[in-house]
Amino acid sequence: MTSIPRLHFAHLPTVIEEMPRLSAELGGPRLFIKRDDQTGLAFGGNKTRKLEFLVAEAQAQGAKMLISAGAMQSNHCRQTAAAAAKFGMECILVLTGQHPKKPSANLLLDFLFNADVIWVADRKDRDAVLKHTYETAVAGGAMPYLVPYGGSSATGALGYAFAVDELVQQNLKPDWVIFGTSSGGTHAGLTLGARLFKCEAKILGISIDEPVSVLKKNVSALATAASEKFGKRIVFSGEDILANEDYCKAGYGVLGEQEREAISLFAGKEGILLDPVYTGRAAAGMIDLIRRGVFQKDETVLFWHTGGQPALFAEMYQPDIL
Repeated sequence: MTSIPRLHFAHLPTVIEEMPRLSAELGGPRLFIKRDDQTGLAFGGNKTRKLEFLVAEAQAQGAKMLISAGAMQSNHCRQTAAAAAKFGMECILVLTGQHPKKPSANLLLDFLFNADVIWVADRKDRDAVLKHTYETAVAGGAMPYLVPYGGSSATGALGYAFAVDELVQQNLKPDWVIFGTSSGGTHAGLTLGARLFKCEAKILGISIDEPVSVLKKNVSALATAASEKFGKRIVFSGEDILANEDYCKAGYGVLGEQEREAISLFAGKEGILLDPVYTGRAAAGMIDLIRRGVFQKDETVLFWHTGGQPALFAEMYQPDIL
């Protein structure tokens, strides 16, 4: 295996906990959770694993600034801003929305980490503004590194390829791994890691906002590209990607009854907090699949917690969280 540049600042390995009370409540399979909400950086989350590789790549290129984009309550942007602060880099975030009178949750943390925020009213314009922001920084001599949306590049996906190696070393051997998927980096890394490190679990992403056709295309391409960094190209096709789009029809960031129930069940039965956008939706999907009998009662299901709890305190979700 080739040497891959990496920084080590995540709190790893993250623990695996059994969830017996939730399993009993659902009458379903044996349930476990991998606590990537506890990776350490700025309240943790799955992007920390990716940033170990992305920031290493930025440093290797001589970058002095990180630039990225996301929603106003982006977990990715919060962790990117924290990584920039930790390593003495400037940070610019291109966020969808407009500056609220009272910043809360992830956005409040962005400002605490000294990130500069550029606001975009319409999400469809965000990529163009991000590109202009990056080009302006280059022209001004700022030496920026463009962190992809969600940290989802071939480099960022490495974080979750190696996470599977970590899982294998923990000796759980689940039949299923369930998690939220959107920009595809976590999904691609887990899929690649399962192949590289001989993990036989089915890797099932619950879509947060994308149709399965898009996920299959994006995730397979990312997994293929990431494999090259290990020294040998592995070609993944859409058939290699397991994804479910049944729970994202309400739209990105819309907190519905299923998400509220999932958040309440995890909190009330296991003392574990989920977020309203990603893990809440992914857990809602898992709960519904259990009730529909998709998993056998003698199977072991691992829910991979990708973090995001600061969004629970976002003003936009406060009236509806309970």
